[in-house]
Amino acid sequence: MLEMECTNLTPSSVLEASGHVERFTDFMVKDDKTGECFRADKLLEDVIDNYLQSNPQLTIQEQEVHRLIQRQADAYDADELYNMLMKYNTKSPTNPQNDITRPFPFNLMFKTTIGPEGTQVGYLRPETAQGLFVNFKRLLDYNQGKMPFAAAQIGLGFRNEIAPRNGLLRVREFCMAEIEHFVDPKDKSYPKFNNIANKEVILFPADAQLGSGRTITITIGEAVASGLINNQTLGYFMARTQIFLERIGINKLKMRFRQHLKTEMAHYAADCWDLEIKLVYGWIECVGHADRSCYDLQQHSSKTGIPLLASQRLNEPIYIDKVIVEPNKKLIGPLFKTNQKIVLQLLENLSDEALVQFKAEIETTGKSTVSDGTTSYEITKDLVSFVSENKAIHEVKFVPSVIEPSYGIGRILYSVFEHSFSQRSNDESRCVMSFKPCVAPIKVGIYRLINNIQFDPIVKQIYNVLQSNHISNKVDSSSGTVGRRYSRADELGIPFGITIDFQTLVDDSITLRERDSMEQIRLPINKLLDILIQLINESLSWSKLSQLYPLVESNNDEEDEEEAVDKPKDVVKTTTTSPTLIQHHVRAAFSRPNPAFVTSSI
Repeated sequence: MLEMECTNLTPSSVLEASGHVERFTDFMVKDDKTGECFRADKLLEDVIDNYLQSNPQLTIQEQEVHRLIQRQADAYDADELYNMLMKYNTKSPTNPQNDITRPFPFNLMFKTTIGPEGTQVGYLRPETAQGLFVNFKRLLDYNQGKMPFAAAQIGLGFRNEIAPRNGLLRVREFCMAEIEHFVDPKDKSYPKFNNIANKEVILFPADAQLGSGRTITITIGEAVASGLINNQTLGYFMARTQIFLERIGINKLKMRFRQHLKTEMAHYAADCWDLEIKLVYGWIECVGHADRSCYDLQQHSSKTGIPLLASQRLNEPIYIDKVIVEPNKKLIGPLFKTNQKIVLQLLENLSDEALVQFKAEIETTGKSTVSDGTTSYEITKDLVSFVSENKAIHEVKFVPSVIEPSYGIGRILYSVFEHSFSQRSNDESRCVMSFKPCVAPIKVGIYRLINNIQFDPIVKQIYNVLQSNHISNKVDSSSGTVGRRYSRADELGIPFGITIDFQTLVDDSITLRERDSMEQIRLPINKLLDILIQLINESLSWSKLSQLYPLVESNNDEEDEEEAVDKPKDVVKTTTTSPTLIQHHVRAAFSRPNPAFVTSSI
């Protein structure tokens, strides 16, 4: 997979070719009196939610009728939207006594001018994909002409949202990551598909959205085999997206893939599935997966006159009857003069389909045209001739199809926050961010049992070892009980905590605490690094580790109990032969210096 970084500012001609200037719109309504703007489909969804909340007596069947309308809100045209809004007697949300206007399209792109003259129109890019499409030839050359291949880009997108809201979920400037996987339109298989074929996903097909409203749980392999998902490449990226989101901490039971309805799917798309995540705001689209067919490259090729083709060598040649155009150079030269090379190149680059159409027009009307995207050249019957020959084909040329996963980074990040947040069952004031170790900004907290100068060399030693191995960590030297420091670390999402106590001074062992279970084990310092690396990489589970090393006895992890440094809750049987003794605190059992220890005289 290649990576590219393109500009945020895009010339108008690029977005005219892609269709964004004409069709990148949402329907908007206005307050009839104040002129305040609202996004029409979201307004309809909110109105239906309010209607269902205010009519709890509706039967399940009656509720489902309204839910069906709600699910289709962004698929309605302007007239259908207006009729539905009027059906629910929709008024302005901020001024309930005011009516709303009829829905009308509003282009979501930020328009600007390029250059000091202000004559060249440009836009802030609404997606990163177009930069990859216009650089397709460079990417293909860099990949040595091999197909299939993919290119990815991470960057900002800009959309002039009608009604920004819900924090990171609907904003005008946002980070996105997109992959454009270029593939032969006649062969959309994927070589690694079998690796993920057994991955179970929750699908919400288009038929179910218009019918039962129920999702299905199915493996990706079964969904592709049955034709529910259009092809292996699309299915592969859907499964990889699910695996990635599970890895970073999204609850798999709160994820689903919703298929686009035919009325909302782009006319050129073969299949589209949005990965939606259940949040407090409802089901939110976070990742789009689309088979965009050959549309984008065809559009840019048509506008520029530059063929955006890939080729594939055949294992064995095939023989076909091929029509070949032979230009009459003696006539073309004097007629087109300085443009003759352009005309000859355009004739040579005609695809098989275009050549058949060109020949038919010449034979029926006596003339046809070829174009480089800006200028059209009329070709009359006397300027060309056609011959048919049985030709051996060793390679085929085609306009690649594009399979595109598109990730909204802000929405994914918010989902990680929400799905990671919880409160301790025995104390709602204690909040926990249960970040997976792989995404936790700080992996390890380092704590002294008490602020004692004897612990400083060991703290520094552990800190340096972790830093040199690129394990992010935080040394908490603040005052207060160790329980309170644990609690602060839980709020920051730090998955593991190392505590240095007086036993450490005796045998070079420390306690390692796990955030979610609040369990602690004691292990030697020389084993710490390897264990932390495995825990962070999730190649070793805490439950397995706790079977290998002894758990430190702990009653609870309350932060508001005073540390039993001066007032131990319980002390094990004292002895004069051991330099340490174990004191049982409300949080755990820690070692302390034994005041009764007597050094034997020699």
